[in-house]
Amino acid sequence: MAEDGHKSVFGTCRFAFVPGRSLLPKTIAELSRTVTKYGGVALEPEANGQLQLTEASHIVSNSIDFEQYNDAIDMMLPVVTSAWITHSLNRGKLAQIRPFSPDPRMIFSSVNLTCADIPLGDKEAITGATLAFGGMESKDLTRLTTHICALTMDHDKCKEALAKKLRCKIVLPHWFDDCFKLGKKIDETPYLLPDPPILRSLSGGRAGNGDGQATNVVTVPIPDNLDLEGATTPLPDAPPNLGYRSNLTVFQNKRVLLAQDINIGSRFRAVVIELIKRGGGHIVDDGNVDACDMYICHYRDGPDYVQAAQARKTIGNLAWLFHIITNNEWCSPLRRLLHYPVPREGIPGFENFVITLSNYGGEARIYLENLVVAAGAKFTKTMRMDNTHLITACDNSEKCEAARDWNIQMVNHLWIEESYARCEVQSVTNPRYTTFPGRTNLGEIIGQTFFDETKLRALYYAGGNDKIGKAGAHSSSAVKKATHSKKAVGRPKKSIQLDEEPEVLADVSEVQNGQIDGDDDLSTSSEPEPEPETNGKDHNSRQVPQTTANASMATPSRPRKMGQNTDKENESSPLIVGSASRSAKDKALTKLHGLAPDIALYEKEKKRSIRDLKAPWGGKRAADLVDKEKVEAARKKRGSPDAEASEETASEDGERPAKKNRPSLPPVQMRVVLTGYQRWVHHSSKEETERRKLRNLGIQIVQDNQPCDFLAAPCLVRTMKFLKTLARGPEVLNAQFITDVLEKGKLLPTEDYLLRDTEGEARFNVVLSKSLARARANRGRLLWHVVIYCAADIKNGPESYREIAEANGAIFKTYRAHSGTTIRPVASGEEESQPCEPVYLLTSASTAERALWPKFEQMARDGNMLPRIVAPDWLLEVAMRQEVLFDDHFLAENFWSKN
Repeated sequence: MAEDGHKSVFGTCRFAFVPGRSLLPKTIAELSRTVTKYGGVALEPEANGQLQLTEASHIVSNSIDFEQYNDAIDMMLPVVTSAWITHSLNRGKLAQIRPFSPDPRMIFSSVNLTCADIPLGDKEAITGATLAFGGMESKDLTRLTTHICALTMDHDKCKEALAKKLRCKIVLPHWFDDCFKLGKKIDETPYLLPDPPILRSLSGGRAGNGDGQATNVVTVPIPDNLDLEGATTPLPDAPPNLGYRSNLTVFQNKRVLLAQDINIGSRFRAVVIELIKRGGGHIVDDGNVDACDMYICHYRDGPDYVQAAQARKTIGNLAWLFHIITNNEWCSPLRRLLHYPVPREGIPGFENFVITLSNYGGEARIYLENLVVAAGAKFTKTMRMDNTHLITACDNSEKCEAARDWNIQMVNHLWIEESYARCEVQSVTNPRYTTFPGRTNLGEIIGQTFFDETKLRALYYAGGNDKIGKAGAHSSSAVKKATHSKKAVGRPKKSIQLDEEPEVLADVSEVQNGQIDGDDDLSTSSEPEPEPETNGKDHNSRQVPQTTANASMATPSRPRKMGQNTDKENESSPLIVGSASRSAKDKALTKLHGLAPDIALYEKEKKRSIRDLKAPWGGKRAADLVDKEKVEAARKKRGSPDAEASEETASEDGERPAKKNRPSLPPVQMRVVLTGYQRWVHHSSKEETERRKLRNLGIQIVQDNQPCDFLAAPCLVRTMKFLKTLARGPEVLNAQFITDVLEKGKLLPTEDYLLRDTEGEARFNVVLSKSLARARANRGRLLWHVVIYCAADIKNGPESYREIAEANGAIFKTYRAHSGTTIRPVASGEEESQPCEPVYLLTSASTAERALWPKFEQMARDGNMLPRIVAPDWLLEVAMRQEVLFDDHFLAENFWSKN
């Protein structure tokens, strides 16, 4: 990174880094050290994990999908990619901002252009448009050049690029022309010199064979597209199955309101609520829009929607909710069209359209079908005379030929996407919608259209940022304007069915009873912790987070997979059938009919009179005796005369006696993970009693794999519980809080018990407040894509370290001498100067483990990775500081020689 660069390149810069899937915390740690070395300041997150926007001069992010993006733009803060830092160091001065914008609408932000044998007028047009779309232009060919625009390979720049084997692409000007028309960056492959396939395609033309059939037609393969991941439908048919994942943190300290128009069954709704709670979130009561951070609904109408939109709450639909759960990362619901609530009556003007598709496949076809229906048009799978539009990815297919013959309007998918995003029908005469580049399937750029938020605001929640309910003329009119008629539209609606017991129900509602987790320092043995009681109620408060871990659901004994029911009678259900679905009733009736002969025989035997005491045993005699035995058993169990009388009366009437209602527990106000607490050591009966006392006061002691609000410890400790829970970023209390609550018998203010341990911070070289702020920013993703191996015979066992590593998002594997473990070779980066990714081995200094070191090093190098054999303290310190760091001190050969 230009070690000889000027030492004060970033002397005026204060950087705020945005961790995410495209900018990992380990990369942020390296960049922070780099900018600090060259005079800059790397800002720590705020206490709540948010960016310090008021202190920052630059926001570094490789994506615009972070919550404070709009705030940064409003404050006119430049948002740049991490490549801007590298480029500035290479130049020895601050680079331009515009070419390094992460905004995907800047389609040429990664393009550094130089022109060869291009006429002057065309050169100026291409250069100007490239700069307007975020690109850069240079007169000479350099190592930073990514594209050479040329007509032939005879120019000196093209020859020089081939001779020096520069990694730049030599393209025809046609590529720029087609990209400018579409407003999207398409694949350069058909335009690459010296033998561009597009010229072969164009030279053949579109000829006929006399029978109206096209000849010389080029078949273009349907590409894959990652922009549609989790965004093909607004109505997901099943909740995401997270499998083994235990560090779901996307809802940490978020309050979520599920609107009533999400017409899902009670079981499915319970699964969704449990997933939100598992991710650290809290459910807000319906109608309490002011108290929520996220508002989840299906239709973009109604007073609650208007209020939430005007208050700038995050508004998305069920598909968006499942998308952020699956990826455990926040993204804007305006980024993908089917992640935002749909218009109840569609887009005005689409009700008269009949649309079909061609040359789209896979998820792209499903996405367009659902988008057409959401816009309010009628979709047909086959081409008919009454079709009004054909949406096609290229102009070569039988449907395209029929469209030309029948005068049906033929457009690409950008027409339906931009019509939906701008909430009005776009003109089909715009060349943008009728451009079909040769040798290109436009499915590669599908799903890249954003919502136009100004249009949404004007049509659905007018009134700026003012909240609904304020005195003013816009308040009531906005509701009337945004609330559409409740009548069902006259087009078919997709129905989704749910079987009786969803499989994911068992996963998200499971409480890991009897698990033994380390409650002592990792150098000592761990002891079991009893499972706390759970409450059957749920309570939500805006000031104090309140929830129960698994209160609203019961784990079925034999869960069934969701979506298996294919009963045609349920196709008219609004979204998902609940627990009383017609399919379940039909199954119960079928089973009952099979038992009908046995039931009739039983009733007949009960009524048969006993004429002879020596008659065979059975019938009414047996039935009466069974009933009598039940009454006697209940009488002995309860032992109360009143109970006996009521039991006999109930038996005579043939009714089951009413059960006594147990006194309900108060709602949970605090979920606490407790570690290092000595009061209950070797006193299991006392622990059980005091846990119940705490629960009666609204405090629930939970396991370290469950969502929590607080972490309580007597001091800073490096126990597995402490390090696992720290990754979630909860408030850390002194364990004296638990003792004082038990002794005083009432809840106490937590502000007076925040953990302060200066000696522990000095001992572990950590500042607890900074660690918590980083944890809240990382949200359990500190070690994303970091591969950690652990020797099988390490002290405390590899499972202790596995829990800590995976709580921070690492990829953890056990390494054995003869396990056949290998690292899949990783292709080296595009830049030769980029270092290999490190891979870690946790090991002690035993002779058996030392024998593994050479084998591990060879395995890592064979996989193009950098081997780092470290002591376990490296992982413990990383987890405690919530910062990816490395020093030669942690190398096993150095660490164990000093200890």
